[in-house]
Amino acid sequence: MMETESLRKVAQARAPLSAWFGILLLFMLFGAIVLALLGPSAGADNHAQKAKKRVDLLKTLHEEDAKALTAYGWIDKAKGSARIPIDHAMQLMAVELAQKKPAPAYPIATPAPPPAAAPSPAAPGAKAPASPAATPAPPAAASPSPATGQPKSTS
Repeated sequence: MMETESLRKVAQARAPLSAWFGILLLFMLFGAIVLALLGPSAGADNHAQKAKKRVDLLKTLHEEDAKALTAYGWIDKAKGSARIPIDHAMQLMAVELAQKKPAPAYPIATPAPPPAAAPSPAAPGAKAPASPAATPAPPAAASPSPATGQPKSTS
């Protein structure tokens, strides 16, 4: 019985200080390895240089686009394809579109209904079905009288 009590005390005992110290050293070692693998951060100076390069590149691209939109030039000289300034192109298109008559983008007219199917020959002695035009119209529903609010009689 004495042995079981001593085993319980050992199992319930707190971890010794050396165990906590060992865990702390493992975390520090892990942090050092991560820092060594990832390397020290480059700092804000490197980010500022990259941002300046991006701004300069964007400015250059905008200047090239503006030059292409405002100047004459060849796109493909062999095919005879040239580039003209955008303002001149818009003026030419406005004149061309003013001369054209507007047309709908899709058909406006509704399609014609399909032709009615021809009646099939009925068997001799069989009665032909009534056509829709020969059936009488249903009676009109009773509507309320404006004076009394009661339905009018249709008889």
